[in-house]
Amino acid sequence: MNAIAHPLALDRASEATSPDPAYDARMLVGRDATARIVLDSKIYTLRITRAGKLILTK
Repeated sequence: MNAIAHPLALDRASEATSPDPAYDARMLVGRDATARIVLDSKIYTLRITRAGKLILTK
């Protein structure tokens, strides 16, 4: 699992309409297809399913 993932380079039209960073989910989860994310001392699990969907659980 990667400790830090860098924002994707988006096309200029997307950057102009959204100031929010975008992250590649596959970079976040790595080979195991899961990543642990901490928010306010709570751990969440982000995973990519076999069907290519994202699931975030507490």
